[in-house]
Amino acid sequence: MQSCVLLKYGELALKGRNRWKFEEVLLRNLGRTLADLDGIHIRRRNGVLVVKGAPLPALLERTQTVLGLALVHPAVMVKPEIGAIEQAAVELLRPYENTSFAVRPRRRWKGFELRSQEIAVRIGDRVRTELDRKVDLRNPDFELGIEVDRHEVLLYTEKLPGQGGLPAGVNGRALTLLSGGFDSPVAGYRSMRRGLATDYVHFSGMPFTGPESIYKAYALASRLDRYRGGGSRLWVVSFGNAQRSLATAGAGKLQVLAQRRLMVRVASRLGQQIGAQAIVTGDSLGQVSSQTLPNLVAVEAAAELPLLRPLLGWDKTEIVAEAERIGTAEISRLPDEDCCTLFASPLAETRAEVSALEKIERRLDLDPIVDDLIAAATLHEFAIEQDHAA
Repeated sequence: MQSCVLLKYGELALKGRNRWKFEEVLLRNLGRTLADLDGIHIRRRNGVLVVKGAPLPALLERTQTVLGLALVHPAVMVKPEIGAIEQAAVELLRPYENTSFAVRPRRRWKGFELRSQEIAVRIGDRVRTELDRKVDLRNPDFELGIEVDRHEVLLYTEKLPGQGGLPAGVNGRALTLLSGGFDSPVAGYRSMRRGLATDYVHFSGMPFTGPESIYKAYALASRLDRYRGGGSRLWVVSFGNAQRSLATAGAGKLQVLAQRRLMVRVASRLGQQIGAQAIVTGDSLGQVSSQTLPNLVAVEAAAELPLLRPLLGWDKTEIVAEAERIGTAEISRLPDEDCCTLFASPLAETRAEVSALEKIERRLDLDPIVDDLIAAATLHEFAIEQDHAA
């Protein structure tokens, strides 16, 4: 027997004639995710993927981060011979003492000597007599999965959850506004889960704040890069002087919204330069005063690219729970100085009018400000490994 990992698609399996395009992107991302592991070999097998060649714990940890995969099975591989299948089944179920089991075969290769039902009966009989296990087809303690292909048979007893969704990159590119909080990293992840290859831009309050938020943004982008398979980029924009310019222009209680409009202008211009087709934010409708519907509309009016809000209908509890699951919550809890509170008025505007914000902006020459902010931005890149997909 040889250890391996069997990977099954999520909604990708429902795609029609263009499914091969989704599969190619999935294979590329998977290869990059596993690239630094020695001896990796990835094979496509009739709607599933089989990975072997590295220690099983490392394979399981890595493959569970790949978007587009619904199930991850630690498995063993044997020759397509009924005797070898029987022996492997006995060895797999031997540790499960005093338990019931069911055999769930799937004959992907129809040329195999036995039909699925015949495989189930044959294997079940062998396990029952040799290990004294009870067969329970309705509510077993363990299910033994058997996948029969032309060149090998895979057996497994565990079903580990994958990330689901679509492979990152099948639906184009986006640029995510990444703060140090819980919301924006989750928004970046959810946009990747819908097939977007996501880069990031972080607005720091420097020179009026310390570098803590930059460290957090880098750590968050690095964590999210694992779900993409490498190649993400993070731009850090020192935004403090631009915020002060808005304050001196008389933004008053519109300061936060004026800042956000300037952020989406910068992100749009930067996104156009790098080939992004949309901007992603972590806005959640009504969560704070700047995220009322009128204020969201006012901010979006300044965007030059489509503005996507994957978390619009999520509440804070749901967002934090997702951050815990994807591994960004611990980073988001680290202390830092939020640039959005710089120069902000204690009074909050909940129903901003675009005309009022435009009046403030006309007191400044925004185009040179946007260009200067982008020109001075610091770029951090996350490497793409060479893949082993075959």
